Amino acid sequence: MAGAEVYNSTTVEARAVKTFLVPHKLLSVPRFVVKVAEVLLSFLAFVVEEVVKSCLNCGPLYFFEFISCTAFLFTLLLLILLATKLNGMVGITCWPQLDFYYTAAIALLFLLASVVFAAANGGTSLEYASVALGFLATVAFLLDLFLFWRVSGFPWRSKETAVAGSPTQAAAEVEALNA
Repeated sequence: MAGAEVYNSTTVEARAVKTFLVPHKLLSVPRFVVKVAEVLLSFLAFVVEEVVKSCLNCGPLYFFEFISCTAFLFTLLLLILLATKLNGMVGITCWPQLDFYYTAAIALLFLLASVVFAAANGGTSLEYASVALGFLATVAFLLDLFLFWRVSGFPWRSKETAVAGSPTQAAAEVEALNA
């Protein structure tokens, strides 16, 4: 019988495939938790709003439905892309900017939809619960923006600009070096 040393060079060890890449340069653990909360809260807001049987003024209800469903689906997609290896396969290179601007837009739209739905609803407990979940989801999106800013700064400020001071100063230094 051959010893283990014969098979070591020809066999491959089974390696654990890491599905989620958290923490990662695109997504820290606290932001991952907040993004999961965003997905859950927007989904709950959508489901509770869907249970409403009748509406007196349906426009705000439909607007809230659209925003909560959009927030749920796109935030879930963004979470999957940021937390897995799929972000490298998509071909997008500006993930921080995309994440920041998307989160800011959804936070603003969720706040607007929640305020409009709170102002014009039928007064049922399900509608109040939907509005409360909408405001909680808005807070989660704003918390995500705060955590993003605290860890990474603003995405439109590059590292060179932050180090050199102003963009014109950085450009002048590059020109001086090239001259």
